Amino acid sequence: MKRVISTMGLLAIASWFVMPVAASAAEKAIGDVVNGRIIYQNGKGDDVPACQGCHQADGLGNDEVGTPRLAYQIDSYILKQLKDFAEDQRTDDTMYQMNDIAKALTEKEMRDLAAYVHTLKTPYIGSNLDQLRRDGADVGDPYKGKMIAEYGAPDHGVPACQSCHGFHGRSAGRMYPAVGGQNYVYLKHELESFRNGAHKYGSKTLSDEELKNKEDNERTNDYMGQMRAVAKNLTDEDIQNVAAFLTLAKPTTPGNPRSPSRQ
Repeated sequence: MKRVISTMGLLAIASWFVMPVAASAAEKAIGDVVNGRIIYQNGKGDDVPACQGCHQADGLGNDEVGTPRLAYQIDSYILKQLKDFAEDQRTDDTMYQMNDIAKALTEKEMRDLAAYVHTLKTPYIGSNLDQLRRDGADVGDPYKGKMIAEYGAPDHGVPACQSCHGFHGRSAGRMYPAVGGQNYVYLKHELESFRNGAHKYGSKTLSDEELKNKEDNERTNDYMGQMRAVAKNLTDEDIQNVAAFLTLAKPTTPGNPRSPSRQ
């Protein structure tokens, strides 16, 4: 009996070590990193320009044109956004290019791009808020944004950002994107877009006709309408404050220097 129990215990321990390895292998199989790098850096024919033209070679994006940072982003999230652009579930109302670009990509190429983007590990930098203020942008207070990100704003129905996006927005799982260290202009724009989508459509899934008639700056492709449910209660000041905090947020604290692993 002892021998049977010992054997079972060893099997349990072995499976505990094997399962994460298998999961990691499955995660890495989302696409061909090499082909994704080629498309990201060089584009594909006349219809797909190099991604780095707008998102930069290091994946940090550009506040001047409102493009997001892709470095440290979740591959499954990147893949969903590319598919949503291709199907017009989401509209690029910043550069007005992503819908046409995504339509020119095969699903395999989308997976390859998502796999490559997942390898970009340029350190978290965030936006230069002082420069944005000098340029005339409405920039919030990072300290006030930190309170909302960590505790929410219960007085007007706003939950804490970290409930879904994890500590300092570094992502809590493959369902939710990393938002910490994201560019301020992009964060502010997307929060406003989700709020506009909530005010017009609530949190429902849109029909093809509604999608066709949807105006710019109305984003509705959030999972189960969760971001719209949050954004509908955000004030302009809330959005500016949260965006100011998240763009500067670091994925670790001085007391915990260990960065989260990214498989």
